[in-house]
Amino acid sequence: MKKAIEEQLNEGAVEEQKFQDEVWRNSIPAQVFLNYFLAINYHIKNSSDAGLQNLSFFQELKAELSEQETEAISKMLLSGWSTEYALRATAELGNDDYLRYALHWTFPQAYYSVFAILQAFLYTLNVRTNNQDVISRETGRLVLRQAYPKAISYYAAGPYNSFKIHRLPLATYKPGLNTPEKDIDAQAQIGQFLRTTRKLKAQAVRRQLQANSQTALRSPKTGKVLNKWSSSHWEQITWRLGYTTFFDLLGRLRISSSHKEIERFVEADIDFKLFHESLLDIVSYLNGIHEAYVAKAIGLERYQELVSGLPSHLQHGFVAQRLKDKVAPLFVSGQGYGIDNAA
Repeated sequence: MKKAIEEQLNEGAVEEQKFQDEVWRNSIPAQVFLNYFLAINYHIKNSSDAGLQNLSFFQELKAELSEQETEAISKMLLSGWSTEYALRATAELGNDDYLRYALHWTFPQAYYSVFAILQAFLYTLNVRTNNQDVISRETGRLVLRQAYPKAISYYAAGPYNSFKIHRLPLATYKPGLNTPEKDIDAQAQIGQFLRTTRKLKAQAVRRQLQANSQTALRSPKTGKVLNKWSSSHWEQITWRLGYTTFFDLLGRLRISSSHKEIERFVEADIDFKLFHESLLDIVSYLNGIHEAYVAKAIGLERYQELVSGLPSHLQHGFVAQRLKDKVAPLFVSGQGYGIDNAA
């Protein structure tokens, strides 16, 4: 009898271990995705160059904007701030089960908040569009021109299977499954994220081209649409990819939220509170950078007027705090948008 009970207990322990192993295996994709954003946040917070004060692009920015154009910019800012407000409201609830299912809307909230305020910045540069591909391309050009601090100025370039990571010297190391705790961990994670994101974009461009009879690459012998591509074929579309930057990485949130793969996050055993905190930190940092550029373009005084006239739900909140702590000091000699950016 005793032996039978022991055998049942052992069998139960084995089954429980199998179950836990299965949960872990199913959680790996979500954990990897979480690690990517933890790595981006770690890299920002631990960078010695996360501010705008020393960037010539910021110092030399000039814009002549009409009142009508400034009003258009204010609407974009309001859209981004309202979306960030919603993201913050979710993150502050703090209930792990709620945050688990909130990913369905917090993923796109994080993306579209940054999108709207980046769009406002680009508007001051006479890039006036809501086309995401165009905004991605223009962001790549700005990154290349060193309009951003080193903390987020990394990018991927090159053709499929020959991607090169720039401005991340440790990105060639193989990333692990643990949350980043050192520079090498963070850069390895970001490097992998850039490569996989650029790979997905290249594959999407190929599908789009080959589905169109006017643009499809064809066999020179048969004239038929090519099903298999060589490296030379991939090189022909590299120009269409632009540069893969932080904006494209955030775009993965939008893609993940609109496909069935969101379920892998909901069912995973990961730290959802940490995920939301990390997203919020990244959004706050990027929005602060773009807000500072807008303030430079329209003038600090006019920007302060926009902030003081915000709707009640945004009054005396994170927007005004970033203005006080991060944006306004840039207009005082010797100050700047620093690395203590979690607002």
